[in-house]
Amino acid sequence: MSVSPSGRRELDIAASGEGAREAALWLARECEALQIPDDQIYRIDTCMSEALANVISHGGEGGLKAPVRLVLSAGFDGEEAEAVLSISDHGVAFDPIAAAIKPRAHSLDDAVPGGLGLTMIRKFSDAQHYVHADAQNHLTLSFRWTVSG
Repeated sequence: MSVSPSGRRELDIAASGEGAREAALWLARECEALQIPDDQIYRIDTCMSEALANVISHGGEGGLKAPVRLVLSAGFDGEEAEAVLSISDHGVAFDPIAAAIKPRAHSLDDAVPGGLGLTMIRKFSDAQHYVHADAQNHLTLSFRWTVSG
């Protein structure tokens, strides 16, 4: 799809709970400014929150010391729209696209807390791309929808 951008927004945050809260507020504000529908904002926010939780929990010392960069852009092409969220961090190299998904528990007795973040990222975004370059993880997620007239 060839989508001409209607805007590009950037934010650097600390890899912390406070940074994640700042990111959520920023995302809501910027998505509204870009006229992204609420149901799409929910998808984007869920994926961003899960990715940031992974950086905070598993990124190691490098991931916690350096800022996390968020880039949001959106574009429209006739009846199609797309938002793209990129998350770059200095944490331990980790490809969330290639990582194995934990098997689903068959009962509450078998359930272990956590482990659903990667599933949610893959399920809620329409396309994912990962690269480790310049000592950083770069995760790019795309969200597509039809614009109703």
